[in-house]
Amino acid sequence: MENKKEKIVIANWKMKLSLKETVELAKKMKSKFTGFKKGTVVVCPNFVSLAEVGKAIKGSPVKLGGQSVFWEELGAYTGEISANMLAEAGCEYVIVGHSERREYMLENYEMIHKKLKSVLNMDKLTPIVCIGENMNERKTDRRDFVLTHQLQQALGGISFLKNQEVIIAYEPIWAIGSGVAIEPAEAEYAHKIVKLTLNDLFGPQVAANNFRIVYGGSISSKNVKGFTDLENTDGLLVGGASLDAEEFYKVAKAMIK
Repeated sequence: MENKKEKIVIANWKMKLSLKETVELAKKMKSKFTGFKKGTVVVCPNFVSLAEVGKAIKGSPVKLGGQSVFWEELGAYTGEISANMLAEAGCEYVIVGHSERREYMLENYEMIHKKLKSVLNMDKLTPIVCIGENMNERKTDRRDFVLTHQLQQALGGISFLKNQEVIIAYEPIWAIGSGVAIEPAEAEYAHKIVKLTLNDLFGPQVAANNFRIVYGGSISSKNVKGFTDLENTDGLLVGGASLDAEEFYKVAKAMIK
């Protein structure tokens, strides 16, 4: 596991680019981040681009991640990809339970729990587990309950080996793609709730050693500075701003000092 104090910045390219565009962006990322020695930078392209992106970023500090995963290792599951297949394709990270998959693919936290367990069975694959409240839950002051409940459902009953890491990505659903990030103080408060819940579930030692907490939701080079020195923020999950190599580099450089 990487040093806990190191920051991590993850690019989620979603279904925004063709194979050709994805590879071109990956090559630009390699060029930008060559010689970048601090922290961890991850790019998560679409599945059909994984192998080509892996080749394009080879020899750079940029690491490869998947956007989703299935909970079984092998079988008759048309269209799905296992943790083992992702690792074989060169992935070191994988997003689990992104809000868009919860909304459009009807993924629930029982499924997310099974996915997380399958990823943790792989030695070299780190899960990025997404949680976050929607606008209605925010307006009715249910955020704390929602975050705690989501963490309990995703993580409850799982035991962690000493060197296993899980990244928790707090993404307020109402902020994703809106162009407006939440106030840094609000993110920090939500991350404290996450930390307290992890303490309750696993004890302070496991919470401190095995988990990192990152923020996601309309981050850009214009607003990133507010998030760089927050006590309970270990990095960022970046969507739109990661589709431009220069913009993503600015975000990563600001976050990873």
